[in-house]
Amino acid sequence: MKPNMGTADRIIRILLAIVFAALYFTGTVTGTFGLVLLVLGVVFFATGLVRFCPLYAIAGIRTCPAK
Repeated sequence: MKPNMGTADRIIRILLAIVFAALYFTGTVTGTFGLVLLVLGVVFFATGLVRFCPLYAIAGIRTCPAK
């Protein structure tokens, strides 16, 4: 897997993951919508850490600088 995410994209994804987790664990967002946000947060966090997004690869998007 070649990285296909730039630094700004990674930071945004990780920050969103933290916000989604905080909303869920504080009880601000509950039910099905809360679980969807939590799962989305886990996906954002994981893709931010590994610097690879499968949807970007399918769509041919690349936000990391070219070498």
